[in-house]
Amino acid sequence: MGEYCAPAAAAVAEGEQPVAVAVLPLPPAARYQYGDYDRCSTKQVFDNLHGNISLDPLAREFVDTEEFQRLRDLKQLGLTYLVFPGAVHTRFEHSLGVYRLAGEAMNNLQKYQGNELGIDRIDVQTVKLAGLLHDIGHGPFSHLFEHEFLPRVNPGSTWSHEHMSALLLDSIVDKHSIDIEPDYLKVIKEMIVASSDVSTAEGVKEKRFLYDIVANGRNGIDVDKFDYIDRDCRACGIGSNFQHWRLLEDLSIHKLFTTRADLHRTVYTHAKVKAVELMLVDALVEANEYLGISLHADDPEDFWKLDDTIVKSIETAPNDELKKAKEIIQRIRRRELYKFCNQYSVPKDKLDHFKNITAQDIVCSQITSKVLLKEEDVAVSNVKIDLTRGKDNPLESIKFFKDFGCEEKFPITDERVSHLLPVCNQDRIVRVYAKKPELVEAVSEAFENLQLRMYGEKTQVHDTPTKKKRRFN
Repeated sequence: MGEYCAPAAAAVAEGEQPVAVAVLPLPPAARYQYGDYDRCSTKQVFDNLHGNISLDPLAREFVDTEEFQRLRDLKQLGLTYLVFPGAVHTRFEHSLGVYRLAGEAMNNLQKYQGNELGIDRIDVQTVKLAGLLHDIGHGPFSHLFEHEFLPRVNPGSTWSHEHMSALLLDSIVDKHSIDIEPDYLKVIKEMIVASSDVSTAEGVKEKRFLYDIVANGRNGIDVDKFDYIDRDCRACGIGSNFQHWRLLEDLSIHKLFTTRADLHRTVYTHAKVKAVELMLVDALVEANEYLGISLHADDPEDFWKLDDTIVKSIETAPNDELKKAKEIIQRIRRRELYKFCNQYSVPKDKLDHFKNITAQDIVCSQITSKVLLKEEDVAVSNVKIDLTRGKDNPLESIKFFKDFGCEEKFPITDERVSHLLPVCNQDRIVRVYAKKPELVEAVSEAFENLQLRMYGEKTQVHDTPTKKKRRFN
């Protein structure tokens, strides 16, 4: 700077009129281009699973909205933390993790097949944003809201968090004036809903594979699973043989599916976790008439205000009409849960024609008992665990190549798979609960009668222990 000021200083020293020095403004910073990566403009966020995550300017615009920050109040595993205390992670960190893995997957594709597949910076940015925003449409307590609560209050409901994510994304862009091309936004939304509506991507003529990276409805291999499997296993203290980086770099596909199934069996559908979920759904149903919870699911402007804190709203509401909902929540807090009676696995030869068991089925199976059961006395959980493709082997829907440069693709059929792997790829489990402890014996007997009526034998592993039946009588 001194050299530019020297002439003026010299002029003043000689008694001459000072020279006016024009200070030219610096050129304006170049506008961020969609898909550009500038390390100086990224923000580093440290994640306990993936380490540093670099957020580009456009991603930061979405993250800094109140709609995205809401994900901090949505636990990834809903009420599971009441059984697995470490499961307190949220949709917020999961979304950041999927953003990072989406970028990692795209970088690997670009590195090894970029020229062949025509991958450009716009593709990378679009897939990363789809990963970041794929879960913004989840309701309170995640899947419980979508699969348990809404079907109870709106029978036949087709609502999905993927479609709400797309609606909410439009609302966020308009409300916060986020500068993104409509065509890019359209593709992001299509990628988000691809897993729940495969037909969305069917009409795509170019780069169809991009729609399978975040949410893969065709064969179930996607970075969403990579993140939640690793993150959930770590939070719940469950050992995992699946390593996402090996799948990105090499091959360990079957471990992805089996580890996911193990999580469903051990954590997500744990008998006590389901007991708590059944109770909370009952509380939400009781409160819905007065709080209009389900009405918020139709409007993204209202929906984003719903999160897990709704339980507090019910507890602190002055309405006397919410008394029953409050009592159920208090029972949960006191760990006075619905009493698990027993369970059975649906026989393999009956899976094709199986229909969900209802409380009415249990009550109608009561023959003799000291008490007369009512539907409101019984809770039933119908659990489905598979490898993402129902009864089918997911490996059969995946195409493999013999080597690099080889254009011949082939599936791995059952006869090529190790004989140590399971023959059946699906399990259906029916669990029954008594809502009052003194009804355990009556509910257990009715449940056994149901199995005899349906299958001609009791398919449960063992009888309900006598001590458990009579503990509260």
